Amino acid sequence: MTEDPYAGFAERYDRFHGEFGQHDEAVVGFFRQLFRESEVHSVLDCACGTGQHLPLFHTLGCDVAGSDLSAAMLARAGENLAGLGLSLPLYQADYRHLPRHFDRRFDAVVCLSSSLLHMPDEEQARRALSSMRAILRPGGILVLTQGTSDRQWREKPRFLLAVNERDFSRLFVIDYVGEGATYHILDVEHGEEARGLRVWSVDYPCMLLRAEHEALLQAAGFARLAFYGTYTFEPYDVETSRRLISVAWK
Repeated sequence: MTEDPYAGFAERYDRFHGEFGQHDEAVVGFFRQLFRESEVHSVLDCACGTGQHLPLFHTLGCDVAGSDLSAAMLARAGENLAGLGLSLPLYQADYRHLPRHFDRRFDAVVCLSSSLLHMPDEEQARRALSSMRAILRPGGILVLTQGTSDRQWREKPRFLLAVNERDFSRLFVIDYVGEGATYHILDVEHGEEARGLRVWSVDYPCMLLRAEHEALLQAAGFARLAFYGTYTFEPYDVETSRRLISVAWK
């Protein structure tokens, strides 16, 4: 890759998640229960970005590794982890080609925060899921999460407030184009020390929802699937759920 498309906003990406290393209790509880029931002791976050979820898996007692396509994101992840006194292995890797980078098998692979939606089409998404499955041990699990749900795709809201803090707000302005969407992200600094506006965009060329997840995971060879709409294991509902969590067992 000659140019890193994430280099321009890696330093701002963390604000999607709040303070680094801190997680909602429901998220922690979800992974704790899922990993316990599936006997997960090693996990790869294959689109780890700036590393937000790596400390969570570390605190659950897992052998943790992170990978990402973006060198800028990985550099930021290293800085974030060092700030917590952690040194976890990080690899630059395209999640469509994970067997090229890992000669081991993991108990779990996770691809979180809508990362699968960066695929240009369903065939590339299937290739990515097959790659993730290839580095799972028999019985291992894959976890996918995204905030874009069937409900959002049906209602197509133009504006979504993603972050609203005392001195900072982040607004999504969404263009729905054909089978995909472009999220224009407006970062507004409105504190006493800094004021200003920065705009950046993320493209999701091919929207993958509940039905597409099921078809692609089955095509990739996964034997058992489950779909949740919340981190409290509520079943996914295409009419009402605002989050899609897909779990697949090898």
